[in-house]
Amino acid sequence: MFQNLFWVSVDITQKGYEKKRAKLLARYIPLIQGKRPVSGSSQATATGVKQQKSRSNNSRDERFRSDVHTEAVQAALAKYKERKMPMPSKRRSVLVHSSVETYTPPDTSSASEDEGSLRRQGRITSTPFQSHSNVEPWLNRVIQGSSTSSSASSTSSHPGGKPAAASNTATVTAAATVLADLMVASVRGVPRGYNSSILETADGVPVNSRVSSKIQQLLNTLKRPKRPPLKEFFVDDFEELLEVQQPDPNQPKPEGNQMNVLKGEPLGMVTNWPPSLLAALQRWGTTQPKAPCLTALDTTGKAIYTLTYGKLWSRSLKLAYTLLNRLTTKNEPLLKPGDRVALVFPNSDPVMFMVAFYGCLLAELIPVPIEVPLTRKDAGSQQIGFLLGSCGVTLALTTDACQKGLPKAQTGEVVTFKGWPRLMWFVIDGKHLAKPAKDWHPQVRDASAEIAYIEYKTSKEGSTVGITVSHASMLAHCHALTQACGYSEAETLTNVLDFKRDAGLWHGVLTSVMNRMHVISIPYALMKVNPLSWIQKVCLYKARVAVVKSRDMHWSLLAQRDQRDVSLSSLRMLLVADGANPWSISSCDAFLNVFQSRGLRPEVICPCASSSEALTVAIRRPPELGGPPPGKAVLSMNCLSFGVIRVDTEEKLSVLTVQDVGQIMPGANVCVVKVDGTPYLCKADEVGEICVNSGATGMAYFGLLGITKNVFEAIPVTAAGVPVSDQPFTRTGLLGFVGPDYLVFVVGKLDGLMTVSGRRHNADDVVATALAVEPMKFVYRGRIAVFSVTVLHDDRIVLVAEQRPDASEEDSFQWMSRVLQAVDSIHQVGVYCLALVPANTLPKAPLGGIHISETKQRFLEGALHPCNVLMCPHTCVTNLPKPRQKQPDVGPASMIVGNLVAGKRIAQASGRDVTQLEDNDQARKFLYLADVLQWRAQTTPDHPLFLLLNSKGTVASSASCIQLHKRAERVAVALLEKGRLNVGDHVALVYPPGVDLIATFYGCLYAGCIPITVRPPHPQNLVSKSACILTTQAIMKLLKSKEAAAAVDIKTWPTILDTDDMPKKKLAGIFRPASPDMLAYLDFSVSTTGILAGVKMSHAATSALCRSIKLQCELYPSRQIAICLDPYCGLGFALWCLCSVYSGHQSILVPPLELESNVSVWLSAVSQYKVRVTFCSYSVMEMCTKGLGTQTDILRVINLSCVRTCMVVAEERPRITLTQSFSKLFKDLGLSARAVSTTFGCRVNVAICLQGTAGPDPTTVYVDMRALRHDRVRLVERGSPHSLPLMESGKILPGVKVIIAHTETKGPLGDSHLGEIWVSSPHNATGYYTVYGEEALHADHFTARLSFGDTQTIWARTGYLGFLRRTELTDASGERHDALYVVGSLDETLELRGMRYHPIDIETSVIRAHKSIAECAVFTWTNLLVVVVELEGSEQEALDLVALVTNVVLEEHYLIVGVVVIVDPGVIPINSRGEKQRMHLRDGFLADQLDPIYVAYNM
Repeated sequence: MFQNLFWVSVDITQKGYEKKRAKLLARYIPLIQGKRPVSGSSQATATGVKQQKSRSNNSRDERFRSDVHTEAVQAALAKYKERKMPMPSKRRSVLVHSSVETYTPPDTSSASEDEGSLRRQGRITSTPFQSHSNVEPWLNRVIQGSSTSSSASSTSSHPGGKPAAASNTATVTAAATVLADLMVASVRGVPRGYNSSILETADGVPVNSRVSSKIQQLLNTLKRPKRPPLKEFFVDDFEELLEVQQPDPNQPKPEGNQMNVLKGEPLGMVTNWPPSLLAALQRWGTTQPKAPCLTALDTTGKAIYTLTYGKLWSRSLKLAYTLLNRLTTKNEPLLKPGDRVALVFPNSDPVMFMVAFYGCLLAELIPVPIEVPLTRKDAGSQQIGFLLGSCGVTLALTTDACQKGLPKAQTGEVVTFKGWPRLMWFVIDGKHLAKPAKDWHPQVRDASAEIAYIEYKTSKEGSTVGITVSHASMLAHCHALTQACGYSEAETLTNVLDFKRDAGLWHGVLTSVMNRMHVISIPYALMKVNPLSWIQKVCLYKARVAVVKSRDMHWSLLAQRDQRDVSLSSLRMLLVADGANPWSISSCDAFLNVFQSRGLRPEVICPCASSSEALTVAIRRPPELGGPPPGKAVLSMNCLSFGVIRVDTEEKLSVLTVQDVGQIMPGANVCVVKVDGTPYLCKADEVGEICVNSGATGMAYFGLLGITKNVFEAIPVTAAGVPVSDQPFTRTGLLGFVGPDYLVFVVGKLDGLMTVSGRRHNADDVVATALAVEPMKFVYRGRIAVFSVTVLHDDRIVLVAEQRPDASEEDSFQWMSRVLQAVDSIHQVGVYCLALVPANTLPKAPLGGIHISETKQRFLEGALHPCNVLMCPHTCVTNLPKPRQKQPDVGPASMIVGNLVAGKRIAQASGRDVTQLEDNDQARKFLYLADVLQWRAQTTPDHPLFLLLNSKGTVASSASCIQLHKRAERVAVALLEKGRLNVGDHVALVYPPGVDLIATFYGCLYAGCIPITVRPPHPQNLVSKSACILTTQAIMKLLKSKEAAAAVDIKTWPTILDTDDMPKKKLAGIFRPASPDMLAYLDFSVSTTGILAGVKMSHAATSALCRSIKLQCELYPSRQIAICLDPYCGLGFALWCLCSVYSGHQSILVPPLELESNVSVWLSAVSQYKVRVTFCSYSVMEMCTKGLGTQTDILRVINLSCVRTCMVVAEERPRITLTQSFSKLFKDLGLSARAVSTTFGCRVNVAICLQGTAGPDPTTVYVDMRALRHDRVRLVERGSPHSLPLMESGKILPGVKVIIAHTETKGPLGDSHLGEIWVSSPHNATGYYTVYGEEALHADHFTARLSFGDTQTIWARTGYLGFLRRTELTDASGERHDALYVVGSLDETLELRGMRYHPIDIETSVIRAHKSIAECAVFTWTNLLVVVVELEGSEQEALDLVALVTNVVLEEHYLIVGVVVIVDPGVIPINSRGEKQRMHLRDGFLADQLDPIYVAYNM
């Protein structure tokens, strides 16, 4: 499988591809010439200093060693020695991460929550370098060539040590392919040679011939879809279900017999066994008051206090009395029996805890022991709060010292932690307790089924539950432990575990009191300072029993050489509480190895298995207690992943060695059941969940009836479905099997189980593999978390590690790549995401270890802040739907017949008929706008046509009919005299938005020249072979400036005239065009795909356009409209310059630029002039929505109730979320909900739809997004999955006809079918005007005919996909209204996996993925999907986005993101209409002009 590994190499660039290519190829240059670089198998250090570091500093690194496993991993990695990963480089600032505590004591072990359960241990003497021979050349390489700042150098070193030449000739696009190739592992065991021949992929990109089979496969599937068998023809594509993994026919299957229920030995009868735990305490407290119960130690290991049984009894009595009688609220006792009370005690104070625990039991209160909350944001603290709330806890008991250390509010009270209920804190130190009254005696009852205490447990998902244990269970458990461990009265026990829960509580607080034992409690803080302390105490107190975890054994090994004089001969049992962890065996073996010479007998080591729900499940008994000899199993990891037990024989690499955890508890029945679904009994050679039925298990999850039933009341059944017992069993959450001699073996926990495409993997095993990868020195203190996240209906493995502060980029990258290889080899599973975080930044569990669920939560919320990320979705995601197969096209005739048969009408619609509309305006007698202006100047000279507002909202300039006419005449004179222009010459108008622009436009018409409006002052915009440039003095200076000269050759400029002072000469005569079809003006615009194209507008089209708009919006001289648009192209230009002159209404002009200094200027103008009709762009709407939401003082004076229609001028799918939020926001200012609508136009026809004043409101439909990918429209209900809202783009204008045509066959389509929108109307443009003579390419855009049906009409193709749908509404003419829905531009669509995607849909998903994503744009590059994300936040968050973006696109669109590029806000270019210029962005990306913060290649 490994040859298919696709890396997500991560690349963090400063000035990218060019350098990157050199950098990436540099170290492979010898490869290409047939040499191989030296591979450093262990971490290179430039000096030998690291080798001499004291052992304790590297403590963590050694301890996860298991010889077998490390050797296996090394052997697996040896196969890949030839490969070197390309190095990432990163924008410098990303590397500066939060500071790290310089030294952390050896506490924070790795992996699981139970204080780091992975113990790997091995050769204590192994050298830091496994292969000295390789070190030197590696060092040279590092010293000579590598640049210290990984992003500053453009070349990287290769093994020769010479910097590689940057002048590599491969094309930029090849970088990706070569990169992909270099990053893909070679076929197992075959060294990688390079073939010099270069292949080309479909799109002409040279690739190396040995391109990975996976990438090639991917490219091939996208290129050549297979022909489907016939039946698929009739299957609706909506069954595009995800591929279900077909089981491998050769996978191992269990073959054994069905297991039987295992019965434990009976609980022995003891003559004077007390009837309850409290009875035992009363007995010892009164008959043996001087007997020691518990010795507490300080952090130096000194015994600070010994609690006797007498003291424990008297203090517990005092506390019980105080709690019941002295705590009151409003003269009512605060607590009544059965209430829950929180116990908040630090790990260093077992004495107070014990008093509190027994005091609560005596008062018949239910103790809930929890961790001490240190800050308001402790990992998992919120869930603990939830537990306390659901238990109804109102009182917390604590010590004086602990209460002083809690965070306080200003009042001096303890703060309420996030998610916690309000608590009263009560300090139980002696001075706060009252002496019980003479006549007060607690009732010491027999053990009952009432709740005794609640133990908390955090689940895999992070939720915290409380497990209730009854008095009877507590007593039975003590009884069973006493019998299994052979406890006798007055024995001494050393307890290293947390005494608040689990084995630490069961042995060190409960069973010890039952048997009047003396417990020496070793605090965690002491273990951190002196890991040998527990052994010293065993020796000092001659302890007979010690209760430890494997990490405690491990730590003591690291320090053992300093202590020659310890002896462990007194121990008869060394209980290993996490013996169920598969990796504890190495710690046990190594510990025995070292301490056997100090009196430790092999049979003393007793691993045990326990779970919070079932308490103790099994304990290995020493021979004197009748235990059988210990067992060990070497199991095949591959078979285990299928849940089958096979002793491994040949494949020595991937094995798991497990030790038994002894026999089941006395009085218990145990069976193993299937993990999922009904609890069927497993076969003898099958791994399942261990279930226990006994009187000594937990009762329930407090307050959670549903999951309680599932876990505490399971009824195992045989294969035939017959229950094995009438008693319910408790599921333990442990995965294992029963081996020979009825010994129990545990191979993992349900909490760490990850099921990836049907195979089960254990998180702990993956951690162990990662830790066995050299250089081990790389991971900080062995802190690694492994968990799975569900993406696209399957578990995906995520591995997060803390890297050492001194790790270089190269180290981290090499380590990551090797971990991927190792996990793949040993577990045959791909890692979906590998993230490295700075040292000490992962959330910690209360006693060391990593808080896994909190880490997972942070990963999913994008709050992990990794400093390196590697994602491999291509390897892991194997359940994508099959790529769509293109069906042979159905011909246009069959299409029409099909529609007829289905009773569907052909999709066509038209606006009102212009010829039949009453229009008594004189203006329509004039064919030419120039004539209309002269006529208006004569008939209504002083009628104001234009008011231009500035940012203050005051009128900056205005023009009446006569003023405009006179200015136009002067411009015409200047053109003819100064410019010496001829009729038909092109004139560029370079003006800021204003009246000058309009006047010079008409001046050009008067002179017979062709005006082209150009946005100042971009010299590149001067296309179209202009013979003259008209502009203002200020811009003229700019055009002739040095800066302009640098950008463009000034000698090539045409004449530049400024129109600020022109001769006041009379124009001889106004030019009359010979025919209405002559060119009136050129309309230039940059399309969203980045092509600059001009369209030709004839005089006839110009006046037809004005007339249609006039009729649709009912414009007359008495009307006022407000326009906040750019006046340079499209409908914006027509509204700004043409319509007022034609219809005579007054236009209030607000340049969008003015909103930057005063956001409210447009809406204030609308309100002030009581405008009924207004136009704006999406960018204006967005500025108002974002900028005005908070400015209440401005908004008070604005009233929008006058607005009948507010239209957004656009050439795209309506942005429904923006228009809705705008409507909602301004609803309170009187804006009617139905006022906001959108228009639709494009290059071939600038105004196809426009809401206008009459006609029904725009409708919204919901379509299935998956169907759109297949070019289908499927209407669904609002809120259904995958639904996408589409809003109608306004009403079709008078005189406009629209039809939907098939994109390929050009046949007409039926109602509600997706196709290209074609338009026919008198105001269609007459053709493209391109500077480079490409007119022929696009001729068919303007003169298309249908291939079937009405083949006579001439249509223009808009290049937009959409559909027509007949609605139930009636339009002005009484007909049923046809709504046009625009889906998106055809040029923009992405063809991926045989389907058509609209970028905006992917972008919408991505923007929702994280709060810091400000904007996003997607495009494709060599068949890879590239997602560019603008990060609005700290650069620390940049790498969080990589996984979130990949996840969301996979989940919602079934696409694997190829490259994630994270950039600063404002990098994604947009045009004046607010549309993203994705192709410009793509060009910028390929030319490396984006200066990205981070680039991740998911390959």
